Amino acid sequence: MRKKDFSSFDIAAAIQELKGLIVDSRVNNIYQLDEKTVIFKLHKTDMPPIRIVVEAGRRLHATSYAEENPAEPPAFCMSLRKYLRGAWVASVDQYEFERIVTISFRTKTGLLKLVVELFGEGNIILTNEQNVIINALAFKKMRDRDILHNIVLQLPPSSSKNPFKVTEGELEEALKNAGETEVVRSIARFLGVGGVYAEEILLRVGVEKTKHCNTITKGEVEEIFGVLQELLSAISSMHLEPCIVLGEDEDFLDVVPLKLKRYENCKTQVYDSFNRALDEFYLRVTVAERAINSVEVDKLKKEAERLRRIVADQEKSINEDVAKAERDKLIGDTIYAHYSELQTFQDQLLKANQQGKEWNIIVAEALAAKKTGKIPEAYIESFDGKNLALNLGIDNVHFSFSIRNSIFENAGEYYDKGKKAKQKSDGALTALDDSKKKLAKIDKELSDAEALKSLKPAEIIEALSKRKVELENKEWFEKFHWFTSSDGFLVVAGKDTVSNEVLVKKYAVQEDVVFHAEIAGAPFVVVKAEGKTISEQTLHEAGEFAATFSRAWRENAGSADVYWVKVDQLSKSGPSGESVPHGAFAVVGKRNWTRNVPLKTAVGIIVNEDTSYVGGPVDAVKAKTKSYIVLLPGDTQGKDLLKQILKSLMLKLPKEQREKAGKTSIEQIREFVPYTKGTIAKTT
Repeated sequence: MRKKDFSSFDIAAAIQELKGLIVDSRVNNIYQLDEKTVIFKLHKTDMPPIRIVVEAGRRLHATSYAEENPAEPPAFCMSLRKYLRGAWVASVDQYEFERIVTISFRTKTGLLKLVVELFGEGNIILTNEQNVIINALAFKKMRDRDILHNIVLQLPPSSSKNPFKVTEGELEEALKNAGETEVVRSIARFLGVGGVYAEEILLRVGVEKTKHCNTITKGEVEEIFGVLQELLSAISSMHLEPCIVLGEDEDFLDVVPLKLKRYENCKTQVYDSFNRALDEFYLRVTVAERAINSVEVDKLKKEAERLRRIVADQEKSINEDVAKAERDKLIGDTIYAHYSELQTFQDQLLKANQQGKEWNIIVAEALAAKKTGKIPEAYIESFDGKNLALNLGIDNVHFSFSIRNSIFENAGEYYDKGKKAKQKSDGALTALDDSKKKLAKIDKELSDAEALKSLKPAEIIEALSKRKVELENKEWFEKFHWFTSSDGFLVVAGKDTVSNEVLVKKYAVQEDVVFHAEIAGAPFVVVKAEGKTISEQTLHEAGEFAATFSRAWRENAGSADVYWVKVDQLSKSGPSGESVPHGAFAVVGKRNWTRNVPLKTAVGIIVNEDTSYVGGPVDAVKAKTKSYIVLLPGDTQGKDLLKQILKSLMLKLPKEQREKAGKTSIEQIREFVPYTKGTIAKTT
């Protein structure tokens, strides 16, 4: 099932990244794409334009894609422009780990706040510094609060504790008071972390999610609290591992800021930032949704589900009728098979009753006698005095036998019941066939509609390429990982399966060479010849680049094997003619190997009129600047590593350049650091 909710953990991770990206940026413009989606275009010194997408009730993250803006901005968009265009972003915060985000803006008239509600139907509300509502995407009256013009905004009452502030004792007390409630439900509600993360916590601890809260031990509470703190710490310290989780058909299943145990057996696409992962995930989902906008998919799904329930009920009823018909016929056959014994036994019972004995006594005596050779009294299981019937068990067939009726009448009654059940099942088969035909038709319509959600790779690439934001004066290769070799050759690497496919198919030509590391999850690296003979030094550097940006770096390997081939050696068909997965290529012919390529990369800084950074193989960076550091695989991650890199680079600069360089954002360094993790090599 595809991700539906933007969880509190998602918001926390996205906001942590956005703080460094958008605080102190200026609002250039605001666009409203539809009734719930607003785009903020921001500007920050020495950075490309920043776009933030805010969709009420659904998502908030940075985006690299430009949408077509409506010719006439809606009234709400015009109001936001009036108050916020030219304003500076002062802060962005998550409210008490709820699905509520507040973005504060410094304006000429004072501080304004944009409150984004990412739960339920959602809302986007503009207030002044005193929290008085200036405007809202949707004005409404509710049971517990109102969203109306010129009143103080009341946030929805919280039903959960902020997990960053909860103590172990409070958690233990909450679980204790929850009684027989399933522990997964109690954690999700008490901490407001949602079902996915409540399950993840219990999965990591090894506690069954359906376990009742009143059976949780103190030791288990300690472990649950410990895992909760680990997850929260990973978010707050920016030790993120953003990825998109893929389903069986490579479709996008979920997007998460951390590796989750629940997805350990699923394929994933790893990203260098959670915002980028969110962007790609929701873009694909949005493309699919808009492609089927004219098709009433939800209505089709509901009808299909209704028909499936009807078919299941009909099949169950038919199976029960068929089984009943067979059983009733078997009972009738069994009665006839034991006709003589049953008749003798019935006559004995009736005679005893005529002599004045009570039926309970007669049956009790029959059970005690257990005469051999006649109807075995052991067949009698119980006596139904109300209906004057014996419950018999003969030849493993159990049935009720009326003492009042003759042997023929008893058997005939079961035969009649069987015939009626058979007739009923025959009639139901016609109705079942009709229901199945209707279901097949609906399933076909639904399948056609759903197929639009899973666009073919080429169609997805086409859709993405049309909407990817092209920055001012941005070259085609800047959307990939790239560097210029020490001999002046452009070397470009894919970032994911989509960009791998595009890089090789669209930008690689016959004279180029293509590198790849011998490990799953490695990018394709293209060396652009541009009419020149590619030097051995460039080949060496390209191999180092291919190894560095492969999964080997993430796994802290020391080296990796790489090879290079010509472009015409790559094929989308495997040896047996089978198609190769999206983002991959089959190699035909000889590979040119370089074994045990050491994993290392460099990041350098150049201070002229503007401050810029360069990254790539050590020799390539050395050719451009003397101020650089070397990175090796390691466990320092996220902003902690980026800050260390910036600090180390500052020390490489002359004192007069440090102040200017220190004003740049660490986010400019991120793209040069594989998986945003590693360690700075010690210099001698």
